[in-house]
Amino acid sequence: MIGNLFQFGMKAVSDLWEDEEGLGTLELVLIAAVLIIVAIFFKDWILEFLGNLMDSVEGKAEDVFEE
Repeated sequence: MIGNLFQFGMKAVSDLWEDEEGLGTLELVLIAAVLIIVAIFFKDWILEFLGNLMDSVEGKAEDVFEE
């Protein structure tokens, strides 16, 4: 059962790869998958970076409005 499903998936990917129209779709799917994997891998770092960035922006905004 799993072998048949795997073969079906491989055939679908192969058909997309050989088809000119499917090639663009496959590229977009692969790029999206890589971006999602990178985002998951660096999730903590990204959240910390965005938090620091927002704190910095908030502090600078308070300085501007105090003057």
